[in-house]
Amino acid sequence: MPQLSSNGLHFEYDVHGHPSDPALLLIMGLGAQMTRWSEDFVDKLAARGFRVIRFDNRDVGLSEKCEAAGAPDMPAIVAAVSAGTKPPAAYTLSDMADDAVGILDGLGIAQAHIVGASMGGMIAQLVAANYPQRTLSLTSIMSTSGHPTLSRATPQAMAVLTERGPDPRQNLDGFLAHAARGSRVIGSPGYPVSDADLRAQSKSYFERSYYPLGFLRQYAAIVASPERRAQLATISAPTVVIHGEDDPLVPLSGGRDTAAHIPGADLRIIAGMGHDIPPALYDTVIDGICSAAGRRGIGTA
Repeated sequence: MPQLSSNGLHFEYDVHGHPSDPALLLIMGLGAQMTRWSEDFVDKLAARGFRVIRFDNRDVGLSEKCEAAGAPDMPAIVAAVSAGTKPPAAYTLSDMADDAVGILDGLGIAQAHIVGASMGGMIAQLVAANYPQRTLSLTSIMSTSGHPTLSRATPQAMAVLTERGPDPRQNLDGFLAHAARGSRVIGSPGYPVSDADLRAQSKSYFERSYYPLGFLRQYAAIVASPERRAQLATISAPTVVIHGEDDPLVPLSGGRDTAAHIPGADLRIIAGMGHDIPPALYDTVIDGICSAAGRRGIGTA
């Protein structure tokens, strides 16, 4: 796959769809590679009339790793946030939003529909707030405004983030079993994915790239970044907020709060959806993306 430079780093990306179609940038979540946006999902978007761009965020997949930063000092970051001082994180979500816009710059794209999931939704919100002239529409999926008063993840869901499981280079089967269990904990109870499929997905992600330190630095970026209510209020792009009613990792209150603070945002709550986008919901999620884009008369079926 090709690479380009953005914000002083090298990024892996790919493009699907006709060059003359409106651009749509997909931004993935915490520790997740661009291949979490599956080929089927991307092909469905392209069939709706989008030129779809995926990319690996910094520190994951085949994009450049911030090796020199080392492991984050989470206690120091949390202490700084509590004290109202600058956290000693390698980067913030705003830096990652700058990365995303740099991808568009590298491809010569002036404007795009911006779509993000989970942490990617946080980044997408900042793209829409900080770069309104570049944003045709915003779709924020299973994300949050980050306000500290909102409901927190369940203990079981938080354990999925904090308990990393066996090292796959030493115990691949144990790693895959652990990953499948975690996916079931945070996944969509109304649209379960088979254990075999979960294991196959995790194996493909491991074979493409395994870099747990990048996950930690991205998590530090989330913790170090301020809540976004004031920035959300400045967003002028047509916006759809999609959230699972049964999300245990980023509870529904996060989606509600995001929509409540973006002027004119359309909140779409999906019953039976957790913190994933299972194949059975591809068309439903894509309908939401097209609704945001369609307010400008493009991207409709």
